[in-house]
Amino acid sequence: MSDLMQAIAPKSDQLNADDLIGTEKTITITEVRVQDAGADQPVSIFYAGDNGKPYKPCKSMARVMVQAWGSDSAKYAGRSMTLFRDPNVTFGGMKVGGIRISQMSHIDRDLVMALTASKGKRAMYTVKPLRNAPTKPAPDSPPSVTDGEGIVYQIGKRVFANVGEWSIAANKIAEGPNGAAFVTKYAALLDAMEAAGGSDEFAARTVRNLIKGVE
Repeated sequence: MSDLMQAIAPKSDQLNADDLIGTEKTITITEVRVQDAGADQPVSIFYAGDNGKPYKPCKSMARVMVQAWGSDSAKYAGRSMTLFRDPNVTFGGMKVGGIRISQMSHIDRDLVMALTASKGKRAMYTVKPLRNAPTKPAPDSPPSVTDGEGIVYQIGKRVFANVGEWSIAANKIAEGPNGAAFVTKYAALLDAMEAAGGSDEFAARTVRNLIKGVE
């Protein structure tokens, strides 16, 4: 191993500022999960190649995303942004570094807004358009409406981000020649998803209800 970045990478379940020492990372979002506002880090942004380490933005960067893309995080899948380590981010009066957003896709001009820089102080923050955003669809885009195996695989990966599109796909499969056997064939997977709760449970129940309605 000759890459020192691998040797100094912190052990964590999320992307850390120290992962970006000496570099930046452009990510393409696959899924956004939002917990209760009372959680320490309520937003988890999963992206292509995240290796199970999502980006969990601070409140300031979450506000940037809302300002740029709106509050409906279900629409974020497939969009991209560039992350970097800002060494001037402080915690407890010490400079510890933090992750910041420098560029975002789906904006056509510089985004300038006032963010909290320190207690009682605000500063202007600028995000630039990401001109060379990846054009390849996010890997969890809805599969072909004729691909029953595809939709089950994707649902199993917990990427039920766009309920409307997934519902259309599931409905088309249900109406096809193999629709009647769909729920039976994948009963174990759907049972596991319902037991998991949250978006998984909602996805499984939606698929079952759609298919039941056209049987």
